[in-house]
Amino acid sequence: MTQYLFSPPPAMSVPVRGLDARFPINRLFFVGRNYHAHAVEMGRPVDKSVERPFYFTKAPQTLTDSGATVAYPPETNNYHFEMELVLAIGKAGFRVKAEDAHTLIYGYAAGLDMTRRDLQLVARDKGRPWDLGKDVEQSSVCSEIVPMAGVVIDSGAIALEVNGQTKQSSDVDKLIWNVREIIADLSLFYHLQPGDLIYTGTPEGVGPVVAGDKITGRVEGVAEVALTVGAPE
Repeated sequence: MTQYLFSPPPAMSVPVRGLDARFPINRLFFVGRNYHAHAVEMGRPVDKSVERPFYFTKAPQTLTDSGATVAYPPETNNYHFEMELVLAIGKAGFRVKAEDAHTLIYGYAAGLDMTRRDLQLVARDKGRPWDLGKDVEQSSVCSEIVPMAGVVIDSGAIALEVNGQTKQSSDVDKLIWNVREIIADLSLFYHLQPGDLIYTGTPEGVGPVVAGDKITGRVEGVAEVALTVGAPE
């Protein structure tokens, strides 16, 4: 048996609807600027005819179950919500063709990509990595995964409210790069593995939250997600 100097971190996992077994997490991928209206509100319009999708990653340790209360993070004054459809990979794949992308899909979830927006924008404008803005402790919120093996979601309402007030309202059919295209493109760079989660992007309407705010969101036909913002530590 391998001996460690200290206890290794626990394996991260997400509940699965209808099952006692949990979905073990391998990696967390995020697609940047994947709704036109959000790209415009961020000041970076996307021309799909000449651009490819881009990605950032977060540590699996940032994963947080829906319904949690998370402390307002340090070193930011502009903590933002981003509502997303989350894709769960259930089969290994490398250089997958778009028409075969469905074979890698285990299911879907509703997620939040919580972001230190002020730090992200400083890094973006200086050409630096986004880690301090995006790879934030407890910032990758995920609902239970709904098994939908082989199903490609092409449409469905996606929405978010803060304290009951609607902030984001769109449809998954407005994704610039759809589920098939995301899987095919990402698999050119990585050997996708069971346990990978792909947050597919957020629509327009992102904005700040403060301590005490309650966030609720949903993807039609998939799941709901919730988060309460706690006081700073």
